[in-house]
Amino acid sequence: MYYNIRHVTRFRYSAPISESIMEVRIQPRSENNQHCLDFRLHTSPRAHIMSYRGEFGNRVHHFDVPNYHSQLTITAAALVDISPPDEIPMALDTHAWEEIDQLTADDEYWDFLKPSRFAAPSGLLYAFMREHAIQRRDDPLTVLRDLNTTIYQTFEYMPKATRVDSPIDDALWLRRGVCQDFAHIMITLVRQLGIPCRYVSGYLFHQSHNRASASSDATHAWVEALLPSLGWIGLDPTNNTLANERHIRVAIGRDYADVPPTRGIFRGKAESELSVTVRVTPADVPPDADLLAESEWQPSPLSGYDPATGQQQQPQQQQQA
Repeated sequence: MYYNIRHVTRFRYSAPISESIMEVRIQPRSENNQHCLDFRLHTSPRAHIMSYRGEFGNRVHHFDVPNYHSQLTITAAALVDISPPDEIPMALDTHAWEEIDQLTADDEYWDFLKPSRFAAPSGLLYAFMREHAIQRRDDPLTVLRDLNTTIYQTFEYMPKATRVDSPIDDALWLRRGVCQDFAHIMITLVRQLGIPCRYVSGYLFHQSHNRASASSDATHAWVEALLPSLGWIGLDPTNNTLANERHIRVAIGRDYADVPPTRGIFRGKAESELSVTVRVTPADVPPDADLLAESEWQPSPLSGYDPATGQQQQPQQQQQA
């Protein structure tokens, strides 16, 4: 299945700023059943864009706009081919817990077992574990399937209930949030069981006849857990499903802090407004049409000026789908 992806990010400033420095992580990965056939990144004002392979194999683009400007637009277009993933069994052998302990006996998966910035246990998390009797039992895959369902049934999907930098306690207390919150909660719980678990940033294609929880105009987040004999398997607690050919992987990390679509600073005393437009559409064959056309956008005010340096953090986009 081919997918066209168009991702437009706009920063508008209340006064002209003298410089923007930005990192971008929005190029889909090429591995296993997914292949990024084409990727194009443009900025306005124009900038010389460089790239490197970052942590966990993520592709990172970076650039500097050193001239005065009052708006910055980052437009990405990608063509991705995805085939259905291998079928996952309903359960594993009961000895799989012992195999996981053997698999994690050294420090190879340390990053995905220990607490991280947005996936750290708390009193509310331990209370949630007791409430739902989350512990090692049966086999690891059965526990993961049940946990995926528990999060889906317990938490209400609600955009803007939390912030991009919200700790898991916000969603645990409110019992609502977005995919970013659901993924962080599940990662933290799975690591408590001794199973390596990581955050996946990407996109979700919404089938018209099976509308998933989320906005179509947002990036998506889910998790991957490491299981013996199966490797890394994807689970989407926002939609109570395993990751499939509708899940388009962009970046992986310990949590959102490792994979924000954009991260940067600007120089100048101004307030900034961030807007994001994402479109994922299927295509039978690679298209010839221009994917980089302009589109409507709605601003949302954010600020954080540092008078000591004259620099300010660019606002970040919460993953909501």
